[in-house]
Amino acid sequence: MAVIESYASADSTVFFPRITRLVQGGGVLAVPTETYYGLGVNPFDGAAAARLLSIKGRPDGKPILILIGDQAQLQDLVADVSPAAQALMEAFWPGPLTLVFSAGPRLPTAITAGTSTVGVRHTSHAALAKLLRHTGPLTGTSANRSGESPVHTAAEVERTIGTMVDVIVDGGPTQGGLPSTVLSVCDGVRMIREGPIDRAMIQQALVARGFHLKP
Repeated sequence: MAVIESYASADSTVFFPRITRLVQGGGVLAVPTETYYGLGVNPFDGAAAARLLSIKGRPDGKPILILIGDQAQLQDLVADVSPAAQALMEAFWPGPLTLVFSAGPRLPTAITAGTSTVGVRHTSHAALAKLLRHTGPLTGTSANRSGESPVHTAAEVERTIGTMVDVIVDGGPTQGGLPSTVLSVCDGVRMIREGPIDRAMIQQALVARGFHLKP
């Protein structure tokens, strides 16, 4: 059964190094995000990513989102950052915007699903961002089996998949809500999924900086 660690009661001088060691050793975390609890593993660890897919019961062919706590962490994840992508990062990160980049060479196929792309979001969840600055980037797929509903609390994670993860980081109930807006920035800017940041907001931010959203 997973160990439950609370952000509120944790001794940061012990908590962050311990969680970082767990991640570096291939461990699986459940962590609160802005909307629901997510499953975090080291995205550069192919074995950890394969374990994550097994927990999810997720079919091949679907890439896994990566969360960062600092824009400097983007460097090792992606092949390049276009000027349009940089403009969107300046306008909307941290926040509910996932940008799909050409993947960097270190990411395993279990993360990219053979697409050669990776979706990245700079989280606006303050406690999670602090954790990520210690552990490095983590995956952010929802903490539930594929086809089941996402969960709002550490107790729900424990009840549903608690035997399959190593640590549940309890940050209290999450607020739910819409999943993030998703844009591809691999070749121009293209909307994949509209979310809290709508098409008009994206277009306005791009035009202000001399770019445009593809139809």
